[in-house]
Amino acid sequence: MSAGYPYRTRRSRPSRSAETSVERERSHAAIPVAIVLVVVALYLARYTVVFPVLFGIVLFLSGLSFLSTRLNPLSPHFYLTRKPSWSAIGVVFLSSFLLFYATYAMWLAHYAPVIPHF
Repeated sequence: MSAGYPYRTRRSRPSRSAETSVERERSHAAIPVAIVLVVVALYLARYTVVFPVLFGIVLFLSGLSFLSTRLNPLSPHFYLTRKPSWSAIGVVFLSSFLLFYATYAMWLAHYAPVIPHF
C-alpha cells in the first residue's frame, strides 16, 4: 500500500432524508386555492358570465407563471428553493380550462346575463 492511501474509501448510499428532500421542495399549495377559485367563480356566475371567464384568465396566467418557475432559467423564480409541483401546475391549468368551458356552456344556455342585473 502506498503512504497516501492507507485505507480504501467506501461510498455510502445517500440517506433516506436526502432522497425525500426533492419531494419537500415541491409545493402542492396551489391545488386547494384553484379548487376554491373554481367554486367561487361558478357561484358568482349566477350574476354574470363574466366572472368565470375572468377567474379562468387569472388561473391560466398563474399556471403559465408556475410553469415558468419550473422551465425558464431566465425567470428569477426559477431559482426558488420551493417550486410548485407538476400536479399543482396541471390542476391550475385544468381549472382554468374548466372555467372556460363552463363559461362557454353558460353562454350557449343563456344561464346568466353578461351585464349583471343587481
